[in-house]
Order: sequence, then C-alpha cells, then structure tokens
Amino acid sequence: MSRLSRIAAVLVLAVLPTTLTAAPATARTAAGAVDVALEWYDASALTVRLGGASAAVTNSRVWAIGWTAATRALLREPLAGTAYQEAALACAVHAALLDFAPPGKPQLDAVLAGTLARIPDGPAKDRGIAAGKAETAALLSARTGDGLDPASVNAPYHPQPPAPGVWQPTPPRYEPGIQYGLRNARPFLLPDGARYRPAPDPLDSAAYRRDLEEVRVYGAADSAVRTPEQTAVAQFWATTPLPIFTQILRGALAQRATWPTAARAGLVAAFHVASVDTQIAVADAKYAHARWRPVTALRAGGHPAWTPLHDTPPHPDYVSGHAAVAASAEQVLTALTGSRPQQPITVASSAAPGADRTYTSWRQFTQENLDARVWSGIHTRDADDDGAQLGRRVTLNALLHLPALLL
Repeated sequence: MSRLSRIAAVLVLAVLPTTLTAAPATARTAAGAVDVALEWYDASALTVRLGGASAAVTNSRVWAIGWTAATRALLREPLAGTAYQEAALACAVHAALLDFAPPGKPQLDAVLAGTLARIPDGPAKDRGIAAGKAETAALLSARTGDGLDPASVNAPYHPQPPAPGVWQPTPPRYEPGIQYGLRNARPFLLPDGARYRPAPDPLDSAAYRRDLEEVRVYGAADSAVRTPEQTAVAQFWATTPLPIFTQILRGALAQRATWPTAARAGLVAAFHVASVDTQIAVADAKYAHARWRPVTALRAGGHPAWTPLHDTPPHPDYVSGHAAVAASAEQVLTALTGSRPQQPITVASSAAPGADRTYTSWRQFTQENLDARVWSGIHTRDADDDGAQLGRRVTLNALLHLPALLL
C-alpha cells in the first residue's frame, strides 16, 4: 500500500475506530444473537437483486446512501449502547431501500419490525430510530438530481463517424452506446469525473499493436492457446460485477463481527461511495476517448471473421469498468481490513453456475479482472491496466475525503 493509501486508511479508521470494546462489539457474537449489520446487508442485497435498476451505478448508489447515512447516525453517538446502534442502522438502511424500491415495502417493513422487536424499548431505541431516519432523509435530499438514475445514466449517445480508433456499435447486436450520461453525474467525493482521466496508447504504438495481438490470440472464440482455466476466469467475470463484489464484501463484513457497528457500516459505505465515484470516472474516460473495441479493430485490420469469446458490451473499450471497480474494491478492503480476508471467501457468478471461485487475497480478484476481459476478447490490456489504475486513484481520493462525508 502506498504512503497516501496508508494516510487515507489512518484518516478513515480515526473516524471508524475498530478497537472499541463497547457493548455492540460483543452483542453480535453471543450464541443465537442476530447480527443486525448482516441482517440489513442481506436486506440490501435482496432488494437490489429483486428490484434493482437497469444501471449498475444506480444500485451502487442505494448502497452508498443507506450505509453512509447509517454510519453518520452511528457516529452521532459513537459510544451509545446496542439499542441505539442497531435501531439507527436498521432505520437508516430501511429508509434508503424503501426510497429505492417502494414495491418492496411489505418485505422491508417486516424485516424492520423484526429488528426493532428484538431491541428493548426506551429512549436509546427511540433516538436510534429518529437518527437513522433523519440521516437518510438528509442524504437523499442532498443527492437529489445527482444524475445517477437510469434515464440520466443512459442519455442517448451518437457515435462519431467511422474512422480508425473510433468506437462503433459492435456485433452481433450492434446496440447503441450505453452509460454515456454517467460521465456527467455528480460523484460523492470526486471533484468531477475527469479529474484522473487517463489516456490510451496511440494506435500506431508498439504497445497498442502488442495488446491487440494478445486479444486476437487469447480472446478469440476459437482460441487455440487460451487454457481451460483462463476460459473459466473469463466466463466467471462475464457479468455485471456488483453481485460478485456484494458476496465478497459480505464475507469481509462477516469476518469482522467484533468490530463496532459504526466501523462495519463505514466499511460498506466506503466500498460503495468509492464504487460510484469510480464508475463515473470510467464513463468519463470511455466517452472522452471513444476508443474502438478489439472486435472492430481486428476486423478492420485484416481479420474480418474474428469473433470474441464473449459478446462485447455496448460502450467504448478504454477504460475497463470491470478492472476499475475491482481495483476500487481491492483498495478499500486493503486500506480498512488488510491485504487479505481472515478466511478464504468463496463466491458465485450468474455467468458460471456451479463454478464458484475462492479468494485468499483482495489483489486476486483484481488480477482476474485484468486478465478476464482480455481472455473474453472484449478489452485490450491497456484498457484493463489503466482502468485499474484509475479505480485506485479515485478510491484513494474517496478514502482521503471520506471522514468529511461521514461526520
């Protein structure tokens, strides 16, 4: 971890102390006790899965709002007992999820009723309920019109005329570009989406020719050199990554059951605030450069029948969103929990049913994403490497400024 990353971690941990031994740290580990942080984590995951938006960043937004509001409410009374903390967390997240998915009200209300029924009545519980609701209402108001709704995210994009290097809709469906409007959305902590915008290798450079050749050889549907394991990695990540990272983050949260509630909520908040900002920066880079995808470049360069292993997503090559989001996740988890989980974490992918993968370090899933998108035939190595670097820069900025958001 870099010096700046260590400073950012110190700043965040100063706000989210993980060494407190107050009641909330032990109440969750008693035999038969319900872990309220995991209860509302699972409620968040289920709500997003069943009622999620078409734009991944909209789903990340609800996580960021609910868990940031919960952390704020918890930090309002950092040494309060379990009754306040559990009521505040539950009510903050409940309010954010209800705003996001109103049809889920009966189910969300039932979970909330169960949580509150376990908490003894009294002033602490009442203060927690009020604080949780108030913080979510304030944050929802502050985020009004942030451009993270699906309609704004997917504002129409009109491609430039065909030319070498310029993105065009890709086979087999030739769909219009998506997520164009996301570059203009309002981040949580990033000054603007262009702040860390990278630049791709020139088309006539040796580096770009090398990267394109790597995709041609390893990313073809009929590749003779891609190994079964490489194909398995590509297949596992051939889906939107948020559901996979939801499982990984849950594993990290579960392994820190002895942390204070505020620190656990803050981990989830930091993860998703950084993810939203990263996705905005990715969209900025993609449409600022509008770099063509490998399938377009290869077919124009003398391989008219070349076909990638996986269909190419409908937006430009540079930079890779998967790589950026993975590096962002790695950066947050490393800064706040160390370089690896306490125990291996096994997760599933909807793109590879039954082919679960197990992670013993956070760097492992970033490296898989750097490779997977090349082996899928949909990104150049430059787009992946620079995407990961962009994700790290944006997330470092988020960690450095997160205390101001949480206090």
